[in-house]
Amino acid sequence: MEEMEANKAKTKVEELELEIDKATMFDKLAGKRLRAEVVKGSATPIGLFQTLYKYSDANCVLVFDDCDSILLDDVALNLLKGALDSGKKRKISWLSDSRILRSEGIPDSFEFKGSVIFITNLKFDTMRSQKLRDHLDALQSRCHYLDLTLDTMRDKVLRIKQIAKDGVLFADYDFDECVQDEIIDFMQDNQNRLREMSLRMALKIADLRKSFPTNWMSMAEVTVMKRG
Repeated sequence: MEEMEANKAKTKVEELELEIDKATMFDKLAGKRLRAEVVKGSATPIGLFQTLYKYSDANCVLVFDDCDSILLDDVALNLLKGALDSGKKRKISWLSDSRILRSEGIPDSFEFKGSVIFITNLKFDTMRSQKLRDHLDALQSRCHYLDLTLDTMRDKVLRIKQIAKDGVLFADYDFDECVQDEIIDFMQDNQNRLREMSLRMALKIADLRKSFPTNWMSMAEVTVMKRG
């Protein structure tokens, strides 16, 4: 996904986090094992193994958000492929000696019955390493894969308009509809001069519109546009 889609995905992850908090609230109060979690940032293969074990029950859901290191590591990919296998039993193993697993009472193999959602900016079909591409192809065959990439400028502009129309994009700015249209029109008119066409760019321009209501366009030319 491109940056604009990553921002949209971020909103969806935040919504998922709220739902997860609601779903696990009583588990937390009762001190029970949690059924869902959103995992962000870097993850080592053994860290992935530990996390998969922690949420290995049938009613558990794991959401990995921007944990791209997992998709760039052979060992981690093999663990993920095992966890998402299409067979009746999805057994994964860690056959290397590990003091960490022993100290936490985690077995060296277990059956994973949970579900996994993975959100990433990486485009699988453009990976340079053939070895990694083979792993990712195998991973895609085990999953429902949704590519939200917008390849053309027209698609990006239409998506920004759509999200703005839904009332989500400028919700924190208290702009009326005319001001919102003014910002979108400005972006469309200057689409070839803006450094990028994204939701983040729309918010940058909205900040300028709010801070400098009379000369925000001039400020935008200096701060968010390419020279010349």
